Amino acid sequence: MSMIMTSWTVPSSGFAIAIHSSATLRRKTVTIAQRRPTTNSSLPGFLQNPKVRERLDDILTPLGAALILLAVWQLFSSLPGANLPGPIKVVQETWILILYPFYDKGGTDKGLFWQVWASLQRVAIGYSLAAVVGIGLGILVGLNKRISKGLDPIFQILRTVPPLAWVPIALAALQQNQPAALFVIFITAIWPILINTAVGVKQIPQDYNNVAQVLRLPRSEYFFKILFPAALPYIFTGLRIAIGLAWLAIIAAEIVMSGIVGIGFFIWNAYQNGFVSEIILSLFYIGLVGWLLDKLMVYVQNLILPQSQRQG
Repeated sequence: MSMIMTSWTVPSSGFAIAIHSSATLRRKTVTIAQRRPTTNSSLPGFLQNPKVRERLDDILTPLGAALILLAVWQLFSSLPGANLPGPIKVVQETWILILYPFYDKGGTDKGLFWQVWASLQRVAIGYSLAAVVGIGLGILVGLNKRISKGLDPIFQILRTVPPLAWVPIALAALQQNQPAALFVIFITAIWPILINTAVGVKQIPQDYNNVAQVLRLPRSEYFFKILFPAALPYIFTGLRIAIGLAWLAIIAAEIVMSGIVGIGFFIWNAYQNGFVSEIILSLFYIGLVGWLLDKLMVYVQNLILPQSQRQG
């Protein structure tokens, strides 16, 4: 009887080992399957890269939205009684301007590139002045509570004045289009820079100031090592807002200033002559340049700020 029991014990043990080995093999198979990267074999090789697919999605999604918008625009422009031309008619009527943006026949008869370039030059000058004055005055206001209390109501009132309201004042005071246009850019762009800089200086942690007092840092060293780096994210926020406002301001200023080269005056001249398609093409140029200016400011911001303070 004991021999019979022994003969059955050996196969039972082998069966248990077989079950254990089978379970172990299944676990290893599942683990390998989980670790194996999931790829869509139906896609081309370069599309199997997640970064490539994400980049293509970033490009194709806005492109699809733009095509839908153009289709809707074309549909509404084809309706009876529509006053604005559709995208096809705009391209047909402005084909020469699209193909030859660099032509220059003298005076104000220039291609769209030179019109935009003239406006950008004014923006660069006025914006640079606004940045220098706004950052300097913002630091002063942020450091001195009495000055802040006295000037803050004035700043809040002046910053709400629209750019076009400054144009007649600038023309009356300066008597020339070019200086008046620069003043309109300056007075429009300075407020977000000034206010954000002042807020950034006020938001410096008190611990930083305590450390500076304990170490008895000189004024210059405190400025460059504590104050300016701590306020820099706020300063860049103001600069980024201001670049868009400066671009809007010069367009508005040039529209009411006659006889100067610029995209704003180009729009006004096209309106006076009934060239609606040229106005629509100019709006596309204005939006594209404004978008590029914002992207340029983001690039500079990410180039200077630390990784933790960067924006996308």
